Amino acid sequence: MDMPEYTPEDTPVPEGEIVVERGATPQDLGPKLNRTPADVVRFLMAEGEMVTATQSLSDEMIEMFALDVGADVRLADPGEEEEVELQKRLGVEELEDDEDDEGGEDRPPVITVMGHVDHGKTKLLDQIRNANVVAGEAGGITQHIGAYQVEKDGRLITFIDTPGHEAFTAMRARGAEATDVVILVVAADDGVMPQTLEALDHAKAAEVPIVVAINKIDREGADPQKVMSQLAERDLVPEAWGGDTIMVEVSALENLGIDDLLEQLLVVADVEELTANPEGRAMGVVLESHLDVGRGPVATLLVQRGTLKVGDPLIAGAAWGRVRALVDDHGENVKEAGPSTPVEVLGLSDVAGAGDDFVVAPDQKTARSVADQREHYQRVASISGTAAVSGGGMKLEDIFAQIQTGEAATLNLIVKADVNGSLEAVTESLKKLERDEVKLAFARRGVGGVTNDDIQLAVATNATIIGFNVRPDRKARELAQQEGVEIRTYEIIYKLIEDIESAMVGMLTPEFEEVVTGEAEVREIFRVPRIGAIAGCYVTNGVITRGSKVRFLREGTIIWKGAIQSLKRFKDDAREVAAGYECGIGLSDFQDLKEGDVIETYDEREIPRT
Repeated sequence: MDMPEYTPEDTPVPEGEIVVERGATPQDLGPKLNRTPADVVRFLMAEGEMVTATQSLSDEMIEMFALDVGADVRLADPGEEEEVELQKRLGVEELEDDEDDEGGEDRPPVITVMGHVDHGKTKLLDQIRNANVVAGEAGGITQHIGAYQVEKDGRLITFIDTPGHEAFTAMRARGAEATDVVILVVAADDGVMPQTLEALDHAKAAEVPIVVAINKIDREGADPQKVMSQLAERDLVPEAWGGDTIMVEVSALENLGIDDLLEQLLVVADVEELTANPEGRAMGVVLESHLDVGRGPVATLLVQRGTLKVGDPLIAGAAWGRVRALVDDHGENVKEAGPSTPVEVLGLSDVAGAGDDFVVAPDQKTARSVADQREHYQRVASISGTAAVSGGGMKLEDIFAQIQTGEAATLNLIVKADVNGSLEAVTESLKKLERDEVKLAFARRGVGGVTNDDIQLAVATNATIIGFNVRPDRKARELAQQEGVEIRTYEIIYKLIEDIESAMVGMLTPEFEEVVTGEAEVREIFRVPRIGAIAGCYVTNGVITRGSKVRFLREGTIIWKGAIQSLKRFKDDAREVAAGYECGIGLSDFQDLKEGDVIETYDEREIPRT
């Protein structure tokens, strides 16, 4: 039997900063510090940490060993050092140098609108855009970021919309990084609220000018002076009081003060002297991304320099492709998009990460090669991050029992969402719930419906699956039931956070389980005068009943909820239709039917607590 090799204690460590990747094993760490893997294992075991030479180490373990041997260690994410080389291959530094040298031309200001939920942020944008997009979001929150341009006095202004609830911290922070000016919306009757302060912190951290829109001045009880006083206490002193913060009184509902607000934004833009070079390869940031049925991966990009053109080889994070189409904020196809222009891009290989930088690559081969390497690094990071996720078959109800024994509990989660921005926001919100008694570990975070692969990973890691605006398909549900995997789906983020937080303190309220009663596949669409679209369906599972609650699914993503208005077998009305039969289904107020869509009926039943 070979004896472990140990290094003499007086062996020096390399001088200077030593870069160590997070999740490194003793086999990785030892040689970097002129030590053997056995040295690392022995030290950690003496500290009460039972590890093997091939086990991924936590940041704390790496730092403890480095401190013990006197090494200056900097922790880096997997692929971080390699990313510097990838940036060189893409010529990013050269493009940035060109931008600095040439100065560029005037460009439209990019505006981010922030504020507390229900303070009228979306209605304000609605008035600015002259488009009624306020209604229709679950929970009254704009849950997906949009970007669009408006014209004022012959000049363009670009707006980025960010969600209004504090749960979407990550998305708001990302918007601030891409912006030139922040509009802080504060209701004249409510005054400064928690999300107001949070948005203010983001704007200050980004070091961008802030213009305050004091909204709802038409309401009884409106007190703009009180709002100004509250903001002045936080170093936003109005110009009228001798400060340098522009504050505009508006009513989004009555369309008052909107023109003045836009004029003030242009004044601030002039002071900031915003420029960008419109020539050469484009660079910018991904604002949002999702998988669209029929169009594939779709990314909303904000061009920050250069001009993006149809046919360009593009790379955004680990996604790459040739730009197949560019769609502007009016839904029109365009051939190119210059600085400060938001545009939807089709043609990427995968769903890009919201907040990722994008750049037009020198050629398609380089784009693909760099994307493949980034995907590899991300996969390594994911494996390192989930290496500590271990068994136990834990579900939400089990958390409190484990806490009561005095044992620190870990809740393993797989989080799936409809779009990348929502995924990031949900994940960041969940991270905030961690406490000493219970930790969260993410076995997977991804975009799209809950799949069999998610169930299998949940079995392997003893994870609970959380779905936000997505559903499992029938096969995934059956496998989950067979394997005892818990799937919880939500459409409103407040409820998601409340459930997880309640579970973590052992205060779960009575739970209502959604029981799927029937499924039907849309096979043909009929247009009936004065009635609208009728879905010709084949019932694949269970029983479809007239009047049932219904979800409309497209590739696992919920696109509509309502009730069955009419149900027919041939020309006759039917109360219910069982699996194996065809039927015609009319939905109450949904007409966007497509072949291959799935209609799912369900009941809500209370689950008794034990």
